[in-house]
Amino acid sequence: MSRLIVVSNRVSAPKDPAAGSAGGLAMALSAALRTYDGLWFGWSGETIETFTGEAKIEDRAGVTVALVDLEPQDVDEYYNGYANKTLWPLFHHRLDLTAYERSYGEGYERVNQRFAEVLAPMLEPDDIIWVHDYHLIPMARDLRRLGVTNRIGFFLHTPWPVRQLLVTLPHHRRLVESLFAYDLIGFQTEEWLDLFRDYVISEARGELAGDNGLEAFGRKVCVGVYPIGIDVEDFMGARDSPAGLRTYDRMAASSAFRSMMVGVDRLDYSKGLEERMLGYEQFLHDNAELRGDVFLVQVTPISRDDVDTYQDIRARLDALAGRINGEYADMDWQPIRYLNRGYRRDQLAGIYRAARVGLVTPLRDGMNLVAKEYVAAQNPDDPGVLILSRFAGAAEQMGEALLVNPFSREELSDAIKTALTMPREERIRKWTALMKVVRDTDVAIWRDDFVQALRSIEVADDGDRPLHHQPRADAA
Repeated sequence: MSRLIVVSNRVSAPKDPAAGSAGGLAMALSAALRTYDGLWFGWSGETIETFTGEAKIEDRAGVTVALVDLEPQDVDEYYNGYANKTLWPLFHHRLDLTAYERSYGEGYERVNQRFAEVLAPMLEPDDIIWVHDYHLIPMARDLRRLGVTNRIGFFLHTPWPVRQLLVTLPHHRRLVESLFAYDLIGFQTEEWLDLFRDYVISEARGELAGDNGLEAFGRKVCVGVYPIGIDVEDFMGARDSPAGLRTYDRMAASSAFRSMMVGVDRLDYSKGLEERMLGYEQFLHDNAELRGDVFLVQVTPISRDDVDTYQDIRARLDALAGRINGEYADMDWQPIRYLNRGYRRDQLAGIYRAARVGLVTPLRDGMNLVAKEYVAAQNPDDPGVLILSRFAGAAEQMGEALLVNPFSREELSDAIKTALTMPREERIRKWTALMKVVRDTDVAIWRDDFVQALRSIEVADDGDRPLHHQPRADAA
């Protein structure tokens, strides 16, 4: 069987899967790489004074990883610059935070080319290559320039932006054209795929090529929707583990007969954290009789602290949480527990299970797996209620959640009250429907559907990309 080569900005294959701290995606890809005798390639997270063009090969719990060190300038321009100051805000519709600097684009192109030059000699003729996320959009183009003719797939974990915003990006056409060097492009939702089609047809004068293809820039590419999920059984095992049960007991005891709400989000302006706190503040203002009966645990690990916009939002959230607590807290009750630290999966599962309400309210998100984790952690006989932003990718699948517009603090306030007062029978009905979605979109199904679709693509003998594609009937 041919090898599977996974390429991502950072290699997240766990050194010790038994530790329980690795994410579900890392665990699923690691399992695939062990099955397919594969390789995980990406940045080590370390810097080096002069780029060597060499990769460090390691074994991580049976997974072979190839790690590349970058120069400080690469990290500043490619990662902190183009990836996190240009593409990330643009893809999340934050044009006000998007920085267009020529050096960022140059660094992005340089690092993608360097990655391709290091990876290409490691490839075998029948390998299939799976590239992940917006950091590495040009990767296939650079591999093709080096003569690589293997099947190459790309999966975008973030949203795709509307055409009217994407065209503000200098060299946007070149970026999109580089995607046509792939054989298969996967998106989280139909909405993101539709927006990609709109750009290709309207801006690049492309055409539909059957049910699953697009033709533009003189090439054809296959496209599909592959909604990502969690490792359900593994997560439920973490929930029922000794650490998960201990965490649940601690949180249930600390609730002291109050209803706990939970939000778990990396510190990022796309997650709607300010809007969530303002909506909760509105709830406290509108429902004086319920004050003291509910509190919010907001878990927000710090991320990208080298980027100034993340420093700004951290300061604003610190001030907002302090103001709400200062205005509404009593001697034996604090409305917000704001925690700037991360927790292991088993601990998070225990926290989720103890929460009467799960708040997942991003302003824009590719999928958001916290929504699925929250559902999987619940007690089937007495489940909590999921409040979910209609702008999260998960909303396309999880219609039985309480869908809200996170920009409206009144709507969020009303949803919190509805969730806290929802009868048990209705909570069970909603949870049952949501849990079916979680199981039907398990991360292993996502992984296997994408890999199978990529393998099924037929490529012409001369390496033209691609000849045609016959995916599983339900794969896209």
